[in-house]
Amino acid sequence: MGEEVPQQGPEKAEATQASPQRRRETRRLHRAEFAYAVGLAAFAVLAVLAKANAYFSWDLSVANAVQSIQLPGMLKFMEVVSLAGNGATSWVLVGVAVLAFFLTRRRSEAFGIIVSAAGGSALNRVIKHVVARPRPTLEHVRVSGEWAYESFPSGHVTFYVCFFGFLFFVAYALLPRGSNLRRAACALAALPVLLIGLSRVYLGAHWPSDTLGAYLFSGLWLAFSLDLYRRWKRRATFHTEEEVKEEVGSDE
Repeated sequence: MGEEVPQQGPEKAEATQASPQRRRETRRLHRAEFAYAVGLAAFAVLAVLAKANAYFSWDLSVANAVQSIQLPGMLKFMEVVSLAGNGATSWVLVGVAVLAFFLTRRRSEAFGIIVSAAGGSALNRVIKHVVARPRPTLEHVRVSGEWAYESFPSGHVTFYVCFFGFLFFVAYALLPRGSNLRRAACALAALPVLLIGLSRVYLGAHWPSDTLGAYLFSGLWLAFSLDLYRRWKRRATFHTEEEVKEEVGSDE
């Protein structure tokens, strides 16, 4: 009689089937870690160079090219784009978003946007102080105002990426797939992020390298905040078991 082939138990069979998925997830994790490390290194190099140079030659060229754009209402439009990051306005927006998330029982989202927006802005102030790069002056570009803090990295860009970027990913994750509401919410969240860098350079508030550094830094901080947010969601960190069961039941 031939030898009997040993049967795989259900646990071993499940592990065998899951292993390709685990390998794919591991590869994705390694790629993400590599991209994060590259972004962090690029920001560190740019920050060191910004500390040693008040501006770069290409800063002057790009800034003059941006400010040479002459369209009706351009200045006012650029001022409106920057409005959400001016003074206490940014904190009011964060407060409204946190309140809205709490009222809709989205506590993970509420704490996530606090970490992303408030944490990013706080770290931005620290980096500004360390780099201590001066703002652009009338000697080189057109300046439309006076600003209290140092130039690198741009605080407006940092806030927009961390605040509107977080809202973009929450809208993408929570709103119905393929719905017009989801498309509209994502577009409205992405547009300020895309325009704010141009606005700060056009207004003479920052050099282009200030906005580039801010996009790098805030992108890294946003990725960190989203990772925390996903962990909190999986573990239901800010919810009781009853709330989790009720939420799952409403989604079915």
